[in-house]
Amino acid sequence: MSTPRFPKPLRGTVLGISVGLVLGVSISFAVTVYAAKGQDKIPLEQIQTFSQVFAVVKSNYVDPASDKKLMDGAINGMVSALDPHSAYLSPKEFKEMQVLTNGKFGGLGIEVTGDHGVLKVVAPIDGTPAAKVGIKSGDLIVKIDGKVLQGIGLQKTVDMMRGKPGTQVTLTILRPPQPLPLHFTLTRAIIKVQSVRATMLAPGYGYIRISQFQENTGSATRKAVEHLEQEANGHLNGLILDLRNNPGGVLGAGVETADTFLNKGLIVYTKGRTPDSDMRFSAHGPDYLHGAPMIVLINGGSASAAEIVTGALKDDHRALVMGQRSFGKGSVQTVMPLSNGGALKLTTALYYTPAGCSIQSQGIVPNIAVQPANARQRALNADLLNESELHGVLKAPDECSKATPQYTIALPVSATAATQSTQEDEAMAASAVLKPDLAKDYPLHEALAILEGKAVPVQEAKGQTVDTVIPLPKVVGQ
Repeated sequence: MSTPRFPKPLRGTVLGISVGLVLGVSISFAVTVYAAKGQDKIPLEQIQTFSQVFAVVKSNYVDPASDKKLMDGAINGMVSALDPHSAYLSPKEFKEMQVLTNGKFGGLGIEVTGDHGVLKVVAPIDGTPAAKVGIKSGDLIVKIDGKVLQGIGLQKTVDMMRGKPGTQVTLTILRPPQPLPLHFTLTRAIIKVQSVRATMLAPGYGYIRISQFQENTGSATRKAVEHLEQEANGHLNGLILDLRNNPGGVLGAGVETADTFLNKGLIVYTKGRTPDSDMRFSAHGPDYLHGAPMIVLINGGSASAAEIVTGALKDDHRALVMGQRSFGKGSVQTVMPLSNGGALKLTTALYYTPAGCSIQSQGIVPNIAVQPANARQRALNADLLNESELHGVLKAPDECSKATPQYTIALPVSATAATQSTQEDEAMAASAVLKPDLAKDYPLHEALAILEGKAVPVQEAKGQTVDTVIPLPKVVGQ
């Protein structure tokens, strides 16, 4: 990872796309072999119980079971009981994970995580087979090619969806509140994602969409800002950074992207049990936007590296954050090779924003909430689109968990019913083309109005809507 400005190498870190596993996206990770230093006392009584259970199962189970099957199952159970992102990788699975990092396979372009025996979609990625057929953040995948996923591990379900480019796979999906399952047939493809797109929304006002964080996303973002400034005759009046449905990616790319808009200050830090788990990443500047106001758009599909960027720009008072609470994936996974050729993917630290707020299971709370007018739809969004709903999720309670938006904008009455159900799809489709459609993308339309200093309809405590000019952060020292 070519990030020489950072104070420590990104050892063993799988970030962002490791909210679960991304099908068809190239990711980067390093591996570090950890010696067993300062081991705690071996729990002999528990080991004796394990040995008894092993012997009873081997002797009495209805079908003969090999020692390898029993031991692999025991290891899997031990690690998977920790949290949704820790996992034991068999030698075969570890090798396949390394293939995954090279991106040389057919995939779907979808970020998933395991939850109660089904796959939960964190986000589809712009321009991929998953996005093209209409897979949505929050969808629950219950069958793959007609096979029920209950009891099948995350890695195996991912293997079922990967395959030769050009071949097809059918996903059966539950999408509350729809009562009947949906069936999508996707054609696998080599996923090549353009992570950064930029355009002018109005004279002097730029728009940058980042669909995921790849190795070159930081430098591509800087070039995008420079290009927009040229189009604006050398000065941008404001910028919208769209991170909706961005599932994350490479940590260094997220840090570089945040640094693009900061002169100084902390970007993110990690805390774990070992000294190697503690890292700090700070901005070095310059701010390529020269202090022009910013708005960051997020939603429940914004995860991990996207949350790191959002948290830094919010806490450093560089940008207003607008949308819905983000996914809340704020844990670091370290891949530790084992002597048998397999590996442990183990959660070793948590991410914290500059203000000391844990991202894990909390997510980033926007300054300006954009909510569906329908209360039932709001409840569904809150239930489906966050890390905290996952079984066995790590909790990191802190004072920041009580944070609430300063302002709330509800979708207008005209954006109910059919429009409301397709609002997010339209926003993502608009952001995938050169110029988004402001008439269809209501959050983007209102974000531009705020940048331009126009009044927007803000809900007050009693439900009344008042046209309000929302103040923008002022960057000191520009």
